[in-house]
Amino acid sequence: MTDLTKIPVTVITGFLGAGKTTLIRHLMRNPQGKRLAILVNEFGTVGVDGEILKSCADENCPVENIVELANGCICCTVADDFIPTIEQLMAMPQRPDHILIETSGLALPKPLLKAFDWPAIRSRITVDGVIALADAEAVAAGRFAPDVQAVEAQRSADASLDHETPLSEVFEDQILCADLILLSKADLAGDAGLAAAKEVISAEMTRPVPMLPMTDGVIDPRVILGLNAAAEDDLAARPSHHDGADDHEHDDFDSVVIDLPEVTDPEALSAAIVRLAEELKILRVKGHVAVAGKPMRMLVQAVGARVRMQYDRPWGTEPRRSQLVVIAEHDDIDEPAIRKVLGA
Repeated sequence: MTDLTKIPVTVITGFLGAGKTTLIRHLMRNPQGKRLAILVNEFGTVGVDGEILKSCADENCPVENIVELANGCICCTVADDFIPTIEQLMAMPQRPDHILIETSGLALPKPLLKAFDWPAIRSRITVDGVIALADAEAVAAGRFAPDVQAVEAQRSADASLDHETPLSEVFEDQILCADLILLSKADLAGDAGLAAAKEVISAEMTRPVPMLPMTDGVIDPRVILGLNAAAEDDLAARPSHHDGADDHEHDDFDSVVIDLPEVTDPEALSAAIVRLAEELKILRVKGHVAVAGKPMRMLVQAVGARVRMQYDRPWGTEPRRSQLVVIAEHDDIDEPAIRKVLGA
């Protein structure tokens, strides 16, 4: 690659827990001879995904090529965070062949595409494609559909009101910006769920976009890398609920970090997280916990009432600290109630 060649960037978007980090880990293991660099953006103050990816670093994507921006949206701080970070990656002693950007699960991808028009990077980088992950099981179950009762109540009061929920707005903005949609959790959705998810998504699309099933982030990297979409030049074809707005905000969602004592019963913790989803409408829980008597650190990943817990690595000399990030719609974040359920 010569210095005059634009570095391709793949933007990987998708709602909380759709499997973005898992997909990137798969791409890191199968880089197709490319030297990768990765930018990870987290919604909460505690970075979990970046640490997971750094544990997979190798000669094709060394640790120094993985940069994490936590507690916010890179689209909202373009000059302060995004542009300097991209410039940092492009200035690495060994220039990356391809950059992957994992947006936060609440990010709107279109404002990020607009950032690629900044003069500082416009001539040096191009958006190879926007990949949107959609949790097929959740889509089929109607988790991203508008609240029908709320819509009817609003329509009765004022027909001009926007009837979308925060969940459905973010979901729609993500898929409408995509060059390729990956239906993740295909194994959990099954054939019927995949068919239902495709029908839901197709009804929202304004242009034809390929949809492919995916389980555990496994898909041929040649499908992902090398789309040559130049998405930054195609903004008009990617409508957004926030078109025309000067800014986009995430005030509809909030997060809280919960510190826990050592866990004596992981199954009880799993049951408590299920309660958070069912009783307090919590959308996402992720983090690490120390389990009494175990030298390994436990990684906790939950989407709604679906909880996965696994030991990922030894604690070593690192302090044994249990910490979970809990994300929900703003009005559903009740920190005292969350702490009570988790026993914090």
